[in-house]
Amino acid sequence: MNTLTRLLGVRFPIIQGPFGGGYSTVRLAAAVSEAGGLGSFGAHVLTPPQITDLVGELRKATSRPFAVNLWVPQEGEPSDFAPQDVARLQPYYDRLGVAAPSESYRGPTFDDQVRALLDAAPPVISFVMGVPPSGVMTEARQRGIITIGTATTRQEAVALEKAGLDAVVASGSDAGGHRGSWLRPVTESLVGTFSLIPQIADAVGIPVIAAGGIADPRGVRAALALGADGVQVGTGFLATDESGASQIHKESLPAAESTLLTRLFSGRPARAIPNRFTREMADHESSVPGYPVQNALMLPIRQASGAAADPDYVNLWSGQAGSLVRSRPAADYLAELTAGLQ
Repeated sequence: MNTLTRLLGVRFPIIQGPFGGGYSTVRLAAAVSEAGGLGSFGAHVLTPPQITDLVGELRKATSRPFAVNLWVPQEGEPSDFAPQDVARLQPYYDRLGVAAPSESYRGPTFDDQVRALLDAAPPVISFVMGVPPSGVMTEARQRGIITIGTATTRQEAVALEKAGLDAVVASGSDAGGHRGSWLRPVTESLVGTFSLIPQIADAVGIPVIAAGGIADPRGVRAALALGADGVQVGTGFLATDESGASQIHKESLPAAESTLLTRLFSGRPARAIPNRFTREMADHESSVPGYPVQNALMLPIRQASGAAADPDYVNLWSGQAGSLVRSRPAADYLAELTAGLQ
């Protein structure tokens, strides 16, 4: 055992990356936790009642520790559709036979989500995109909830430790899905995982969890050798049998030759496998609206493409180690990742 496994109460220093938007499942999180890691569930799109139900379902599915993840809101995010934003995507609505959203986006607020999550009191709450409010941290400590923050730079890691987070994920630019940079623009925060780990390990005294481009035992051993106390694996668990990713998504991961950072699917930079949509819309990267408006505008397009098993218009999130992953049971994958670990 090390400082991270003792903190979390798990056998192995492996955390399953939290996925939002239907990719997380109770079945996956429970399988990882039961096998000795820390299963996670991304809850940033869930309503407060759904969060309450989720924690109850996870408790029924596993007796071991698990984590629930939320996004810390960022200032200046839009909430209204503009006519040009809909017009830009109209050819895709027409091509896929779906209607454009007719109303502005109004999703659950972070304040309501975190209130429900604190009341449900999961063993671990993890955060991305920033520092949770001080009141949230105080109540989490009072309730005995372990908190994990996410940093994409050394400066962010120091801020998270100062705010009282119990552990920090060092999320390198290799990682799939959304980039969580919050002190500086994403373009100024693209530090590779194996450059980021020792910088953060030297800068903070809390356990460091490496994330980004780690998909096999070699990556795990390298991260630990560089000073990480544990590893968070996203893309590898996205490919497992229990994840909520579509079959076409799972099949695309090991076949991917490259990835790119794009705002086109959600309005926030995220790493995905290039496809027809990202190539056709490449000139609009800087002009699409921010999250959550672009995310809501793209939802019918992504859903229609996914339902048709068509990879051309759906967000195929992937880290830079996608070619190393394959479908299999999550417990088998965890056993491979931890082979040889004490």
